[in-house]
Amino acid sequence: MKIFGREPVYLLAFVAIALKLAAAYGLDVSAGQQGAIMAVLSLTVALVTAVVLKTGAAAAAVVNFAQGALALFLAFGLELSADQQALWMAGVEAAVALVLRKEVTAPVASLRVEQSSVVKAA
Repeated sequence: MKIFGREPVYLLAFVAIALKLAAAYGLDVSAGQQGAIMAVLSLTVALVTAVVLKTGAAAAAVVNFAQGALALFLAFGLELSADQQALWMAGVEAAVALVLRKEVTAPVASLRVEQSSVVKAA
């Protein structure tokens, strides 16, 4: 997979070096904030890869991206309690489940008992 004609790993490396150089020459970004930025960029590449390559891992990639984005906001000063963070992540996971629910099929064949009802009139 290529983005702008380049491998995503090379783009991430370029951004990491540019971020470190910018911080060295006056950009007010802490080491923790740099780590959070790079984590979100890496998760973005993982999300794009999961969607483009159709690996079936899109839901996990979306949830991981949301966790990375939350970490980024917290690194830049967003004040959320652990309970609030958990509620946000539960909301993301519920939305992903709602969107992908119809797309998921159990790998086992349906059972006979699932196809009939004991309540059904004869």
